[in-house]
Amino acid sequence: MILSQTSVKVDGWLKAIDRLAEGSLTLLSLWADPPDVKMATLDAASGDINIISYVTRHNQYPTVGVKHPPAIRLERAIRDLHKLDAIGASDTRPWLTHTTAPYEFLPAEGEALHQIAVGPVHAGIIEPGHFRFTANGEFLVRLEQRLGYVHKGIEALMTGAPLNRAAKLAARTSGDSTVAYGFAFARAAEMALKIAAPPRAVYLRGLMAELERLANHFGDIGAICNDASFSLLHAQFGILRELTLRAAEACFGHRLMMDVIVPGGVARDISEDGVAQVRALLAEARRVFPHLIQLYDNTASLQDRTVTTGVVKPEYARQFGAGGYIGRASGRDVDARRTPGYAPYDALTFDVPVLTDGDVNARVWIRIREVEQSLGLIDQIVESLPNGAIMAELAAVRGGEGLAMVEAFRGDVLVWLRLDTEGRVARCHLRDASWFQWPLLETAVDGNIVADFPLCNKSFNCSYAGHDL
Repeated sequence: MILSQTSVKVDGWLKAIDRLAEGSLTLLSLWADPPDVKMATLDAASGDINIISYVTRHNQYPTVGVKHPPAIRLERAIRDLHKLDAIGASDTRPWLTHTTAPYEFLPAEGEALHQIAVGPVHAGIIEPGHFRFTANGEFLVRLEQRLGYVHKGIEALMTGAPLNRAAKLAARTSGDSTVAYGFAFARAAEMALKIAAPPRAVYLRGLMAELERLANHFGDIGAICNDASFSLLHAQFGILRELTLRAAEACFGHRLMMDVIVPGGVARDISEDGVAQVRALLAEARRVFPHLIQLYDNTASLQDRTVTTGVVKPEYARQFGAGGYIGRASGRDVDARRTPGYAPYDALTFDVPVLTDGDVNARVWIRIREVEQSLGLIDQIVESLPNGAIMAELAAVRGGEGLAMVEAFRGDVLVWLRLDTEGRVARCHLRDASWFQWPLLETAVDGNIVADFPLCNKSFNCSYAGHDL
């Protein structure tokens, strides 16, 4: 993977937009570093990442979203956060900023249509988001989301923060992916500082990332079954999730392993009996997991709810650059651990499962196969865990920039940061996989019945906090 940076005029910016629209580039993110607007793209042929910078004029820049819809919500966020306008944008409604003015949902026309408003407060201990459904009887014809209710100003809080505080903020972007965000932030900071974490720290990071993936996939599979009224599997997968979290706490002192990954390495080593704890977890998972999957696969009433429900078309997954189980269930053979790739995964053997059905069932099976791959990866990590230091000395380099992508359980997390001459964070941008997954949920519910929305939504399990920043 080659990471390059290019400053462009209007012609270069418009050329990049055309390449996004035709599909030779994939949009990784779009953000502001005033007066610049920056766009990270992945070249489909070479696998190289390029950061394109455009200097705004009169706080304006040419819209990306008109030709490439995945940029629309990012443009709206830039407008809210930095007062930079995308000229020619098709949607200028606020996104992260909520005002007292009424929010204008998109119209839907047709006979016998009615609307159902759900949220932002939901019937459960979950994050807030508003869903506006348009239905014909029981059949959904449109879903429009309104998010931003848990916007906490995390990027603004990072500005001027020293690295240790910024790392803590990054780890709190989305709590279920605290390891992934800490990992991505640390790697971006290390690129800016031109340092490398010690080998032992790198392998411990990989171990934590796979434990986090296991815990979340166990929880998701069970929750999807629960939304299909199969509470037995929900309970059994909940046990596996709990065992994973207990192993994480035994190894690293925290159930979510929060704040263990830091720029330069890791803040603490694995406990003395940590490897034994991990091996016990793997043994129990391998004993129980296959029986639960057999039960899932052989329960006709459960299959009736998940097969052909909530289909994401492969062309939409490609256009939005969807990663994780959503993209891979719809034919996208992508995984940040492989492309662009990073240590320790460059020295480990694993497969990336891909399916093409794009329905709830396919997203469950991607999770199942990823659990199997994570068990194998953890085996490799604990068998080859190197000895040595767990922290590198932070260099005195000032004014650097860094970008990193890490594969979280729901897809790729991107972190870009720029350090000032004092070694503090001048600007940091964090992009959750959910930015490109939430819009696909709107397409997936088309033609499904109202009662299947919770099942579709749970099979996506997009982050509100990671999206709302």
